[in-house]
Amino acid sequence: MKLDDLLGEYYELEQQLADPAVHADQSQARRLGRRYSQLTPVIASYRELQQVESDIEAANELAAEDPAFADEAKELTAQREELTERLRRLLIPRDPNDDKDVILEVKAGEGGEESALFAGDLVRMYLRYAERQGWKTEVIDATYSDLGGYKDITVAVKTKGGAEPGQGVWTQLKFEGGVHRVQRVPVTESQGRIHTSAAGVLVVPEAEEIDVEISDNDLRVDVYRSSGPGGQSVNTTDSAVRITHLPTGIVVSCQNEKSQLQNKEQALRVLRARLLAEAQATADAEAEAERKSQVRTVDRSERVRTYNFPENRISDHRVGYKAYNLDHVLDGDLSGVLQALIDADTKERLEQAR
Repeated sequence: MKLDDLLGEYYELEQQLADPAVHADQSQARRLGRRYSQLTPVIASYRELQQVESDIEAANELAAEDPAFADEAKELTAQREELTERLRRLLIPRDPNDDKDVILEVKAGEGGEESALFAGDLVRMYLRYAERQGWKTEVIDATYSDLGGYKDITVAVKTKGGAEPGQGVWTQLKFEGGVHRVQRVPVTESQGRIHTSAAGVLVVPEAEEIDVEISDNDLRVDVYRSSGPGGQSVNTTDSAVRITHLPTGIVVSCQNEKSQLQNKEQALRVLRARLLAEAQATADAEAEAERKSQVRTVDRSERVRTYNFPENRISDHRVGYKAYNLDHVLDGDLSGVLQALIDADTKERLEQAR
């Protein structure tokens, strides 16, 4: 979109948000407010750039009478270059979900009990990273393994009080989806041999009700008795809920809450997020909007990262990132590897925009 179009949209949003009638519809007001917040840094940078260009013109005119203004013009020119680059980055087509919270799912894969334990390590890593970021986390559903790992777990990760434009949880965690591989000596290994196992991670933006409409006629809801480690019953009533979305075949279950109603609401949360992700993936494919970057084209069924315990090494195979601080990463220090993925994506977007 051209800058003039964005300016027009920004001024129109200002007028709409100043109209009290707009705020009678809270969902519309939130949508308009979100877009206004997205455009604000773009417009602010543009106005600042205009002011600097005006100052450069004035300094060049005065330099004929006072050489000191020539030095000021040089400084302002450097500032103009910085502002131009900042504006160019802000004008890169954004991921529409960058302001959203996420639903994160971790599932044990190959490796049996060791894989479930590794899934537990990944969950703790994400929870500690969320804590470092000041985010809120909520376990929606979990199935435990006999040794205390997770067969599968679903966690909501949310910002506190709303994120800055483009700085939601999705911005940081959207590249975590895929197969994560671990190489280490399992606790169940008696001869000290290194084993390789894996766990799968799925990250989808959390959908609001206004993002996805779900008809009750499209749902099949089954109830059953909750179970704990080893299949033992942990509830004497049929409070666990399994929801099947008939048009897509997506199945979501939840058993963590005490009441059937609460479990149904949590399952619907996950279902909305998955439907939103599927709809956007379909739209991207139809529009041929998938870019050919390392980050974007990775098949979610392929391994994305390896955690090598003997070497204390973490490797992300999509961008060639490698570091020997695995212990810190598992303690929640994910900033290095996440920034490498974000930088690769930003570089690709900049090249596409040239």
